Amino acid sequence: VQLVESGGGLVQAGGSLRLSCAASGFNFDDYAIGWFRQAPGKEREGVSCISNYDGSANYGDSVKGRFTISTDNAKNTVYLQMNRLKPEDTAIYVCAADWSGLCWAQKTFDEYNYWGHGTQVTVSS
Repeated sequence: VQLVESGGGLVQAGGSLRLSCAASGFNFDDYAIGWFRQAPGKEREGVSCISNYDGSANYGDSVKGRFTISTDNAKNTVYLQMNRLKPEDTAIYVCAADWSGLCWAQKTFDEYNYWGHGTQVTVSS
């Protein structure tokens, strides 16, 4: 099982980035994929989750209306489109997979089964 994030980088405030989470080694269509982020000195925060099982998705309050999660089942990849980025979005972003296939509010990092290593996003002011 492997989850590989990409697409991070340095961007100015107000800009956009698209993160990718490429999955392999499990039945992608049945899983839920989540994105989390952690900034230095701060607690890990749930960003978004998408269910490849029923198509539902949710977002953390701090990113609603700015971030969009999507999935390409043919490529076994989940994307996180991040628009109107703010300096407070700076963090390491990690994707995770859960075999329950379900998303729910406040779903925690430990409720997933597989995790990637993360990609750094830095937003300059």
